[in-house]
Amino acid sequence: MDEAQAYRDTIPAAPHASSNTPTHDASTNAPVDGPISAAASKATVEMLRRMPKAELHLHIEGTLEPELALRLARRNGVTLPWKDLGTLRQQYEFSNLQSFLDLYYQLMGVLRTADDFRDLMLDYLDRAAADGVRHAEIFFDPQVHMANGISLDTVMDGLIEGLRIGGERHGITGSLIVCIVRDMPVDSAEALLDRIALRVGDLVGIGLDSAEVGYPPSLFTKVFARARRMGLRVVAHAGEEGPADYVGEALDLLRAERIDHGCRAIDDETLVGRLVKARVPLTMCPLSNLRLNVVDDLRDLPIRRYLDAGVVVTVNSDDPAYFGGYIGDNYQALYDIGYTLEDLARCARASITGSFASETRQRALLEGFDAWRATAAIEGTAHPDSTLA
Repeated sequence: MDEAQAYRDTIPAAPHASSNTPTHDASTNAPVDGPISAAASKATVEMLRRMPKAELHLHIEGTLEPELALRLARRNGVTLPWKDLGTLRQQYEFSNLQSFLDLYYQLMGVLRTADDFRDLMLDYLDRAAADGVRHAEIFFDPQVHMANGISLDTVMDGLIEGLRIGGERHGITGSLIVCIVRDMPVDSAEALLDRIALRVGDLVGIGLDSAEVGYPPSLFTKVFARARRMGLRVVAHAGEEGPADYVGEALDLLRAERIDHGCRAIDDETLVGRLVKARVPLTMCPLSNLRLNVVDDLRDLPIRRYLDAGVVVTVNSDDPAYFGGYIGDNYQALYDIGYTLEDLARCARASITGSFASETRQRALLEGFDAWRATAAIEGTAHPDSTLA
């Protein structure tokens, strides 16, 4: 059975409200109150979750659920200041990016063995598969693990084993993007490249993450030039809390092929035009931006303005264990505030064409997406997001 047929066999019939009971207002793009049945609403949610998609902005350490963190702490003899699940969950309230990172890095200390990293990856892939993810490009932060006394090989061996098992279990393809922690010394980043040189074949790319303000991409120009010579693709967090200038630096100095977040690019009209012209994908993470107070309301995110301008936008979950939602929840959150199925299908297709998957794999993923789309009967099947269409 080919992949397209496999999707047709698993996707339910598309729900459609009648013409006199629209779910969204066409002019304002806001939800419309009306006699929409619970069954139709449930079917729409299911359709969004089954929609084939790629996840391009996911930190594997950010999928460490509190239950798993406590279990690994017990397994590895790691002492945490929180002894029970309820107390630990109370820590998941953040005022900004740094307050999140403080907890994030502390909990990373429970990850000690290759089995831990394998289990972490498998837990994520199980959830991702349920949300329609067919391909994932996954960030990891080896500098932090190595500072915790864990070897690069331990981290990568576990993650790769998880990808292998998860691929067999769910049919998901995946790859790893090694991230540079920008608020650690640049010398540490150079030392990391020395370590990964022998394992560069196990990686697809390099990224830049962690606390953004005060750590512009320009600090890492030489690091990324070296990484490019090693054959790694380039992405970078920019414009989450930092200014639009950081996005420009990531493009000009790091030669980033994707921008992770990119919220502040909207402040520079010329930069937005550049993103449109160069077809640079933004890997946006709505629930993350809300939880970290990048915006006070999801409607304040510039996603609608980006889509209207022609920017390539993808939807992702970032650190879902900490931000209250995996990728399906992020799509659902956007639908709930007025984004149409057409809008979200556009983002899902862009996630496939904006991935670093091989052309052969992209074609297979697009076949599956088109099969879903035909079943969903969404109008406007042609989009400029793909060079393969």
